[in-house]
Amino acid sequence: MKILVTAFDPFGKEQTNPALEAVKLLPETIGDHTITKLEIPTVFKESVAVIEQQLKSETYDAVLAIGQAGGRFEITPERVGINVDDARIADNQGNQPIDEVIQEDGAPAYFSNMPVKRLTQAMKDVGVPASLSNSAGTFVCNHVLYNLGYLHVTAFPHIQFGFIHVPFIPEQVTNKPNTPSMALDTIVKGLKAAIAALSTDNHDDAIALGETH
Repeated sequence: MKILVTAFDPFGKEQTNPALEAVKLLPETIGDHTITKLEIPTVFKESVAVIEQQLKSETYDAVLAIGQAGGRFEITPERVGINVDDARIADNQGNQPIDEVIQEDGAPAYFSNMPVKRLTQAMKDVGVPASLSNSAGTFVCNHVLYNLGYLHVTAFPHIQFGFIHVPFIPEQVTNKPNTPSMALDTIVKGLKAAIAALSTDNHDDAIALGETH
C-alpha cells in the first residue's frame, strides 16, 4: 500500500511535537507499505487544505494522521471524528478563541474506516502501551479526522483514513508534574507496528477493546 502519514507542527507553548518527531523517524518502507511523510500546520482549515492538496497530487491507498494528546498514557487510534458546531477554542498562536470550522453539508460524525482494533492490538503485541479511543477531542486533531472522513465520502472513496494520538515525550513534561510521557523510540515502535498492520482488507478484528469509563 502507498500510505500518506501526516503530523502536526508544534503548537501552543510547546517547542516540539512528538507526533512530528516520531513521523520523521519512520522508515520510507514498512513491510509492504511505501510511506510518504507530510508536516501539516496545527490550524483549522489550513491543515486539511495541505492534506487535500497532497492527496490530489498523488494516488494513495491510505492516509494516517498523527497528533499529540498530552496527558494520555498510551498511543490511541481514534475511532471517530465529530462535526463540532459550537466549540470555542484558541488557535495555535494563543490568539482569541475562534469557531471551529464545520462542514454544513457533512455528517454529524465520520468513523475511521481503518481497522482500528487491529492497529491497537498490533501495538500491544510489540509491548507498546495502546488503547482504542472514542474521542479525538475538539481541537484541530478532531477537525482533521472529521475532514478526512468528509474527503473520503466526497472525493476519495477508495482511500482508508485514520488518526492516531501519541503522548508527550519525556522532555515535554519536565515542568509538568505527574504528567505521563512516552519515550520517542517507543512511539516510533508503536507507529511502525500499527502501520504494518494495515492492508487492503480493512475488515477489523473481532476483539473486545471497550472500556467502562
